Amino acid sequence: MLDILLSLLILAGALFTFIGSLGLVRLPDFYMRLHAPTKATTLGVGSLLIASALYFSTHDEGVSLHEALVTMFLFITAPVSAHLLSKAALHLKLRSLAELLPDEQAARSKGDAR
Repeated sequence: MLDILLSLLILAGALFTFIGSLGLVRLPDFYMRLHAPTKATTLGVGSLLIASALYFSTHDEGVSLHEALVTMFLFITAPVSAHLLSKAALHLKLRSLAELLPDEQAARSKGDAR
């Protein structure tokens, strides 16, 4: 039963991490690219850390707290770093594709404009 739970957590973690990485590569502008890894990859790594904590807690003596510390560090630093990156982009007046007109979006996505 534990093996099935660990397998599901690892698969879910791998899927979320893959989706976050794919979003980082495929999404068209900075703000959208920033959203993908901060949400999906954080969930993926959290799921992998929970699986690791369960595994080592059941196979070793005592409870494994290393993963809890890593999880806490991840859930604190990911939103703060995303906030600082978006604040820097706003300070540099980086425009989002959502603000552009439809014909400007098409030109920018093809690489014709600027």
